Amino acid sequence: MNIDGASSVVLQALTHATSQDTAVLKPAEEQLRQWETQPGFYSVLLNIFNNHMLDVNVRWLAVLYFKNGIDRYWRRVAPHALSEEEKTSLRAGLITNFNEPINQLASGIYSFACSLWSHHTDCFLQQIYTRDEAAALSSLERTLLSLKGIKICTHANTHNCVLIQSRQVGPDSTCREKLEKTIILYTKVLLDFLEYHPCAFIPLIQRSLEFAVSYVFTPAGEGVTFERFIVQCMNLIKMIVKNDAYKPAKNIDDSKPESLEAHKIKTAFFTHPTLTEIGRRLVSHYFLLTEEELAMWEEDPESFAVEETGGDSWKYSLRPCTEVLFLDIFHNYSQTLTPVLLDMVQNLQGQLNIKSNIITLYNAVGLAAYELFDNVDFDQWFKNQLLGELQVSHHRYKLIRRRVIWLIGQWISVKFKSDLRPLLYEVILSLMQDPDLVFDFILNSRPPVDDFEFRTEQFLPYLESIFGLLFQLLQQVTECDTKMQVLHVISCVIERVNIQIRPYVGCLVQYLPLLWKQSEEHNMLRCAILTTLIHLVQGLGAESKNLYPFLLPVIQLSTDVSQPPHVYLLEDGLEIIHQQMLLSSLSSCFFLPPACLHQFSNLMSSENLRTCFQIVNAYIYLSATEFLQNYAESLCRSFCDLLKDITNEGQVQVLKVVEIALKVSPILGAHMFQPLLPAVFRGIVDGERYPVVMSTYLGIMGRVLLQNSSFFSSLLTQMASECSQKMDQLLGNVIEMWVDRMDNITQPERRKLSSLALLSLLPSDNSVIQDKFCGIINICVEALHDVMTEDPETGTFKDCMLMSHFEEPKLSDDEEPPTEQDKRKKLLALEDPVHSVSLQQFVYDKLKAQQALMGDQGFGVLMETVDTELVRQLQEFLQGL
Repeated sequence: MNIDGASSVVLQALTHATSQDTAVLKPAEEQLRQWETQPGFYSVLLNIFNNHMLDVNVRWLAVLYFKNGIDRYWRRVAPHALSEEEKTSLRAGLITNFNEPINQLASGIYSFACSLWSHHTDCFLQQIYTRDEAAALSSLERTLLSLKGIKICTHANTHNCVLIQSRQVGPDSTCREKLEKTIILYTKVLLDFLEYHPCAFIPLIQRSLEFAVSYVFTPAGEGVTFERFIVQCMNLIKMIVKNDAYKPAKNIDDSKPESLEAHKIKTAFFTHPTLTEIGRRLVSHYFLLTEEELAMWEEDPESFAVEETGGDSWKYSLRPCTEVLFLDIFHNYSQTLTPVLLDMVQNLQGQLNIKSNIITLYNAVGLAAYELFDNVDFDQWFKNQLLGELQVSHHRYKLIRRRVIWLIGQWISVKFKSDLRPLLYEVILSLMQDPDLVFDFILNSRPPVDDFEFRTEQFLPYLESIFGLLFQLLQQVTECDTKMQVLHVISCVIERVNIQIRPYVGCLVQYLPLLWKQSEEHNMLRCAILTTLIHLVQGLGAESKNLYPFLLPVIQLSTDVSQPPHVYLLEDGLEIIHQQMLLSSLSSCFFLPPACLHQFSNLMSSENLRTCFQIVNAYIYLSATEFLQNYAESLCRSFCDLLKDITNEGQVQVLKVVEIALKVSPILGAHMFQPLLPAVFRGIVDGERYPVVMSTYLGIMGRVLLQNSSFFSSLLTQMASECSQKMDQLLGNVIEMWVDRMDNITQPERRKLSSLALLSLLPSDNSVIQDKFCGIINICVEALHDVMTEDPETGTFKDCMLMSHFEEPKLSDDEEPPTEQDKRKKLLALEDPVHSVSLQQFVYDKLKAQQALMGDQGFGVLMETVDTELVRQLQEFLQGL
């Protein structure tokens, strides 16, 4: 039977076979009976009941025919037996069907698999007991296969049975490997069940904890457990301890009943004696380094440090897993475990010759630094003991010195007085003469420049020496992860000292291109290089032009969405462009090649949208004419596409680009972004509901009306034609909505802009504008309140937004100097009507012009349309003019 061609025919027969009409039902049943022995029939049935879109009755019937056929024709000796090829295909298809949404169709597969698993497990246990190893191995393989299919645990106690029976199997037994795989699979099933169905797992919490804790933290596990099993048990304990579904809400009345039940079980289990034993065993037994680990730490400290910090190693390796469990247990039960750990540290005093104990306890105190904040005077410990231990030069004390410097690294950002920093820098400087000692400090803790207590002035005397040694270390290390961490520390140093790094980065600038080339196959290392470049550009400012020959190809690769590495590099590549634009002058700034800038159209739909907008804005501020003429057309197309499906916040970001372009170059900006302006106009007329969007709409239209009135007239004509309205009527609607939604505008600059823009319509004999005169005056008075400040000596008012000249701001030691873009904005503001035109004078001049146009009597009638209190306030602002 051809599967593809027969599917529709079999489906039709099954559909007829569900009919209540015997005339339809009987022929269909007969046809299905004839197909029972046809090769491929059961593969067709499998495809049909795997299709969740079909009618459930049809699928149910397909399952019944499938089950009956398998019972009859699966065995090799059966007449018309299924071929081995079709059996293989059916097995593969069944394995994929464990996501069946209809319980009636799925409860048969599950129960069958469970019965197989239970049967073969019992056989295995009996055969191990009778020492029939060959039969036991066969049963164990079948147990393993059926368990893989089930992926759910309903017989937790079987773990104990299988584990206990492992004592019966010798270490060299052929069963041993299979047995361990089976035990690990049991734990994986438990962990999966716990992860994906935490509430259904609640009845198993007690037994799972008893099982895991007894084998890992009591003598019950001696001679039975093995490393992977211990890791899985620790993961099981950890997941139960930190599972959010097992924690009551802060307000106990808001807690779910199942959360309260799980919390009650955990509280009853984790008694003081149990927690004490777990804590002591973790530190004194599982934290102990093996002879192999000690030798590796001694002979190859870089590889040892990388292994300690490697990715998901806590899930699979014993020591990292132990540390993660310790952290979670300590965090959740710190009141009980803090005295236990401090007692162990106290008992260690005076026993400094016991190297392994010192290393493990210092490890525990470092990991629990945040929890021990109120219980350990680390400053005194550092001065009275740790500092002395760092100065012991005997080679047998080397590993202790490494653990001490690691411990200090853990506590720096938790509790370490700034006054002690210079002393620490001295220590670090001496230790960095030996790269082996500094691995533990750099690779396993936050650098001492990456915290809130850092003071630049304390660090500067050591900057040249430490930075030079860091650069040497970067060249010496070979592991990719090590280079990444060293680059992280270098980036932190550059970020902290900013422009004061300039005298010392020459060698690094020369080395980074070589490192970039060497890291072609290591995208994460390239990410670290890009982060360093970001901080270098920030620190070098205009001097970063020396990096351009290197930066340009780096940025091109990072922002090329057709290249696979862009997934890792794009965000940092864009940030380099942004920082370089902010910090460089026109003479020192590089313009990206057209191919790179045109990539922006592809980047506009990414999560880096905000950075893309910042870069575009920076280019407009830098050289609006050149940028808009070359790229505005493609950007405008991208913006039009974006606005069809974007959040309100994203819409605002698009509109701000247009607003900045109009601010910098009113004529060219309106021309280049003309396709977007009708949507802005319609948004105002329709009364856009989102206040921030409406505010931006009014800001854009204010720029057009005030600084490009001819374009506004043509736009008004276009919109009147599209809306089938008269121009005056449409203009009246715009003014009315503008006045009504003025409160949406919160920025004083935009509020002043709105008043200037509407006043620019005066003087006018247009009846619509005169009809809206009251509203225009209302906006002007509001804006005057926003921007006018009273001189206490003269009693006169002054527009606080006026700027007559640009001067460099006086900075305190803690303030960052303005960027080149900040300076460009200031210079542009001198030409902006918002900052160059006195609102007070502009109102006065426009009203005088309107009066001259209408005459005193007509103007008096017009002013009578304005509320008397507004008139009084207006006169107060205009006095003296």
